Order: sequence, then C-alpha cells, then structure tokens
Amino acid sequence: MKKIEAIIRPEKLEPLKDALLQAKVNGITINQVFGCGNQYGFTEYVRGNTIIMNTLSKVEIKIVVPDERLDEILNIIILVAETGEHGDGKIFISEILDCIRIRTKERGESAIY
Repeated sequence: MKKIEAIIRPEKLEPLKDALLQAKVNGITINQVFGCGNQYGFTEYVRGNTIIMNTLSKVEIKIVVPDERLDEILNIIILVAETGEHGDGKIFISEILDCIRIRTKERGESAIY
C-alpha cells in the first residue's frame, strides 16, 4: 500500500474530487494548508507599504491506495491539477506498512475499501 499526499491549488479541489470519485477512489482526507515553494508567495501593498506574503493557500489531499492503483491515481491527480504554472503543487508518496479499520478490525488492503 502507498500513501499519496498531494498539495494542490484550492481551485483544483472540486475537479480532482470528481475525477477521483469517477475512478472509484474513496477514503480521501482533505486539509486546508498554507505554504510556498518556487512561487515564494505574493506582494501586497497596505497603506503605501509593500508587504511580502510568503505563504499561499493550498489544499492537501491524502489517499492510501493499493500498489497496483498507484500510477493510475497519480496520473489522475497530475492531469487534473496541472496548469503549467508555478504553484501547481507537489505529490509525495510513502510506503504504508498496515491499515486497520477500527470498526471491524480488518487489516491491510481490505481495510482501505
């Protein structure tokens, strides 16, 4: 099993949720986060003063998937989230050792779906 953590633009959240739903992906965790990468935030002018805002609003999505669906789901995220501009986000992939559904005590991939 793999955990996908994707940080994307907020305006891409609804299209990505729709695409993941069509691909029959469930068990999605969504967080509103702030951060910056190569984009380095933006500049605002307040009362004649320049203020550099170095964090931007982003959305973090976490999904645990079986190994055989990893590439499929990564392709969906990239296809939907990509604009070609700085700030499109990042995807992090990590190994999951186990998963336990608390209600039924199922373990492994059967606990994901």
